[in-house]
Amino acid sequence: MQKIYVLEGLDCANCAMKIERQVAKVKGVQEANVDFVTKKLYVEYEDATIEEAILSTVTSIEPEVVPREVKQKKPMENKSQKHVHAQEDSCCEHAHSHDEEHEHHHDHDGCSCTHAHVEEVRELQGADKLYLTGLDCANCAAKIERHVAGMENVADASLNFSNGILFVQMKDKMKKEETLMKIMEVIPTLEDGVLVEKEKKVQEMEPQYSMFSFRNNAQLYSGIFLFLVGLFFHETAYSVWIFLAAFVFAGGKVVITAMRNVLKGEVFDENFLMSIATIGAFAIQDYEEAVAVMIFYEIGEMFQSYAVNRSRKSISSLMNIRADYANVLDGEQEIKKTPEDVKIGELILVKPGERVPLDGIIIKGSSALDTSALTGESMPRDVHIDDEVLAGVVNLSGVLTMKVTKPYGESTVSRILELVENASSKKAPMEKFITKFARVYTPSVVALAVALAILPPLFSNQIHVMDMLESALTFLVVSCPCALVVSIPLGLFAGIGAASKQGILIKGGNYLEALQNIDTVVFDKTGTLTKGVFRVVKVDAQQGSKEALLQLAAYGEYHSSHPIALSIKEAYGKTIDASCLEHYEEVAGNGIQVTIHGEKVLLGNEKLMRTHGISTVPCPTPGTIIHIAKENVYLGYVLINDEMKETSKQAIQELKRNGVKRCIMLSGDRKEVGEHVAKELALDEVHMQLLPADKVARVEELLQQEDAKHKLAFVGDGMNDAPVLARADVGVAMGGIGSDAAIEAADIVLMKDDPLALNEAIRIARKTMYVLWQNIVFSLGVKGIVLVLAALGIANMWMGVFADVGVTLLAVLNSMRILRMKKK
Repeated sequence: MQKIYVLEGLDCANCAMKIERQVAKVKGVQEANVDFVTKKLYVEYEDATIEEAILSTVTSIEPEVVPREVKQKKPMENKSQKHVHAQEDSCCEHAHSHDEEHEHHHDHDGCSCTHAHVEEVRELQGADKLYLTGLDCANCAAKIERHVAGMENVADASLNFSNGILFVQMKDKMKKEETLMKIMEVIPTLEDGVLVEKEKKVQEMEPQYSMFSFRNNAQLYSGIFLFLVGLFFHETAYSVWIFLAAFVFAGGKVVITAMRNVLKGEVFDENFLMSIATIGAFAIQDYEEAVAVMIFYEIGEMFQSYAVNRSRKSISSLMNIRADYANVLDGEQEIKKTPEDVKIGELILVKPGERVPLDGIIIKGSSALDTSALTGESMPRDVHIDDEVLAGVVNLSGVLTMKVTKPYGESTVSRILELVENASSKKAPMEKFITKFARVYTPSVVALAVALAILPPLFSNQIHVMDMLESALTFLVVSCPCALVVSIPLGLFAGIGAASKQGILIKGGNYLEALQNIDTVVFDKTGTLTKGVFRVVKVDAQQGSKEALLQLAAYGEYHSSHPIALSIKEAYGKTIDASCLEHYEEVAGNGIQVTIHGEKVLLGNEKLMRTHGISTVPCPTPGTIIHIAKENVYLGYVLINDEMKETSKQAIQELKRNGVKRCIMLSGDRKEVGEHVAKELALDEVHMQLLPADKVARVEELLQQEDAKHKLAFVGDGMNDAPVLARADVGVAMGGIGSDAAIEAADIVLMKDDPLALNEAIRIARKTMYVLWQNIVFSLGVKGIVLVLAALGIANMWMGVFADVGVTLLAVLNSMRILRMKKK
């Protein structure tokens, strides 16, 4: 069982590590990961009965942190009713090929491929909504939720802190209005400044909030004032009391937090280390330095928090593709609603300059759309009546009337936002290493500090205890690995955000790190290196007319929706009378067997014909051939060709320049077709006439040839290559827009259906890892230098604080450089 919790109020990287460590120790928990960037706890456990223990563990470690469960939506059914012949047992792996001479990738009749979509808001069945503004405290939100849930006529209540929506489920619907009024009246009495509305205000301005205001930092600023007063009276006898008061104001919260954590068994955190270091400085009568270091530490923490929050907002702004409202048409009236409130089938109006709020079909109007937010493509796309439009794109010119085809939770923009946000749940090896390293680093430096304070004076009378004690206190200040704990996950998330801006969706930091070590890239052919746009280029009739042969082929392909079948029906161009079709059967990997007007007709590859003892004629032109026979008499063939993508050749060349050693193509198509494509694109290897199971076996062989460092990527269309995408080190789906299969099956989705984007993904991955290694070397380098200088008696606690919070701040700012990467 896996659950996700939002840790509202989490603002400390070290606290995140503690929560992760302690939750992982709860009996029955198999794995626990806390992502500081998105403030989420990902936990896998065996029994639902331990959920309470998990939540109590979180709140016992950090009382200010409020864990809220991220609920999963009900699985979404795939409603397409298409024919299939499956070779794999899993209904989600509809990846079955007829040697790609005659492939069909359809869903089972009545089969529902389910995919869970995660949503933060706990929506109650039949609940009413209230919208809260001015709510900036997670604990306050919890208090409001508890109070409302206990009110008369309230069956249940759920308040989502992040978007300020309160869901209220009524016991008696007849008293709904009365109950809502009471709730709206009581909430402002619970929390000053919180406003409650029945309707969400469109494009509402965020409340102005300054983390540097006196109201939010009164104790620290009071401590700074008293410290300055103490400096003025530093030669007087009572100056020590002024410095003590300044220390209490500036660092009292740190000391109290440290004491509380020690009682819970959490000793080696930055609060405890700073408390011991500064109290120790007081003990050796370095009053001014003790207070100054604590003030500098608190100011550094404030700036660090500011930098991290700004970084989060910068990353979030890259994915600011959600529309705030939808213009719903109710007759002649236009009503503004939140996208979540719009139902399937409703009509919405999208005006020039507005972002499309939901997926839908245009029923009136035409326009040019800016799709860069989804695909990274700068050129506008023209759309007309009956065209599908996806949520998240911007309408540039005309007014569009659209019919909504999916609810917001299942829309493209919702899935993309969820995918990017949850990417941080899959930690990269570097991130896992830093977490383990931090557990060893801090106790080790503390042990060195103790040794430095005790051992040198024992072995030499010329070494003063007080000097060594001051050096040891500096060791304590340097011993917190915040710079790495904060900047590494932030940098990985920035890399994922930068990629998403260019239409590249990376599902986790682990895949981002794996991209830099790609050594072998394996491509599918159809829809990946080629456009997947088939057209009939030749009809060779051995008996009868070409028109009769094409008609027979179109009738035989009537039940199929594969691109090859569609191209044949399009070439025929006439109405098909389906009443004459009987006993339709797809023969896996070979073709179709169907009865038309009482006569048995075969359509497929050469293997299908040989199976029935039918001889065929060769075709000199490369392409997909559909041989046709009736009552075991060969009638001829239809030749279908697929166009090469314009960027395929350049993509292969760029991969070679980026250090990829082998570019291989696997396909179910004919050998002649594969050799033609391989020659044109300069591929290293090509393996043709493969069934889906054969592709998996071939990838298994290639994986065995790779060493532990290098990785293999498989690039497919995401719909007919699910088994291979899952087996490769990195599965890359092409053309993921609007495709549930692509988004679900792959580790990386190239939204604009361009193989050249894979090179951009590799470049972003390598740049990200380069910046993260800069942070590691810089952070450990500065800390190491300060430790050496402290051991020699040269460094003081001021330098120690810089090596802690100062280096953290610089590392965070360095990680943010990733967001400014320009497209090559």
